[in-house]
Amino acid sequence: MTNRAFPAVTVTPKAERALRGGHGWVYDAEITALSGPIEDGELADVLSQKGRYLGTGFYNGASRIRVRVVSVNANDAFDDAFWYRRMKYAVDYRAAVMAPEDFRCCRLVFGEADTLPGLTVDRFEDVLSVQIACLGMEKRKDALYRALLRALEERGVTVRAICERNDLALRQKEGLERYAGFYTAPPGLTEPESPVVRICENGLFYDVDVLNGQKTGFFLDQKYNRRAVAELARGKRVLDCFTNTGAFGMNAARGGALSVTSVDISRDACEAASRHCALNGLDGVVRVECRDVFDLLTTLERDGCRDYDLIILDPPAFTKSSATVKAAVAGYKQINLKAMKLLPRGGYLATCSCSHFMTEELFVKMLREAAADAAVTLRQIEARQQGKDHPILWNVPETNYLKFFLFQVV
Repeated sequence: MTNRAFPAVTVTPKAERALRGGHGWVYDAEITALSGPIEDGELADVLSQKGRYLGTGFYNGASRIRVRVVSVNANDAFDDAFWYRRMKYAVDYRAAVMAPEDFRCCRLVFGEADTLPGLTVDRFEDVLSVQIACLGMEKRKDALYRALLRALEERGVTVRAICERNDLALRQKEGLERYAGFYTAPPGLTEPESPVVRICENGLFYDVDVLNGQKTGFFLDQKYNRRAVAELARGKRVLDCFTNTGAFGMNAARGGALSVTSVDISRDACEAASRHCALNGLDGVVRVECRDVFDLLTTLERDGCRDYDLIILDPPAFTKSSATVKAAVAGYKQINLKAMKLLPRGGYLATCSCSHFMTEELFVKMLREAAADAAVTLRQIEARQQGKDHPILWNVPETNYLKFFLFQVV
């Protein structure tokens, strides 16, 4: 490679195979040489052992992921026009695959799946909630925000505020400080009087606290899975476990459930779920209980309970690293086994995992073992994944994280 504007890193054959296969990460142990000093957060070319160009990405000597590739086109100039094209591509994809009412609240940017590594942007009506987990993206956020706002404005979407939820622990691995607050640099953006935004999903209203809520404020990835539960819930008595903001339980109630019991250990979550039930006029159908789900399922099993026709299991990620997968499998099996035992023959189970470390193969194996131990057979109704605004790149397994199954227990 000659006449390049960027310094270069040379990588191992293993890294070369991964990059040619479409995965854009280069780990620290995969770098064999540097062409010279490289400033963290700046762009560097990635070269094979034979000096062939493999891509250009953000270098960070503080991170185990040493390079995050943003382009494999040697002719790209990483100027404002480049970032605008990337943002427009991401926005246009969502507008194409989602109904207009779903586009109003969706994930606009999904990191590596949009070739914008370490960047997450969720849209909640006229407010954007952003997380940045890549130093290179952090250093260019002004240009990124301008590009995104322009792409949205061209579709008639005016953004009132951008909330930066950069309080995630992952930033520390990138050598980034953790903070949360509203970004007000671009003209027209202001800090709103309240961080709460009212949204409508599947015909139900929620008050989303973009500054203080979990992650970016609301879990958008289960939108279509909630619809699937609503279609199944008519005439049933429902137990909604790990309810968080109450979304699955309310979708079941809106779908015609006879009764819904929504449970979460977090008092804040239960208060939010109760408010949302009242907001949607469902507090007469949904009862919210602040309890430990593991303890509740154990008690119900001990008492021989048969009060529920449909049980929903939407737990938080039991594992966030490969080191804790074994313990996570045990946790998933415990709740699924108990739920299978609680359901009558012909009852229904909705169950999921939101950790990419808990692969589909592992999750299915766990479900088979739980069904065997419960002496039941699972009749699969649907196997689902995250919403289409969280696209899965087949070459990047980290983008494939949500497993969701609907079963009849027979």
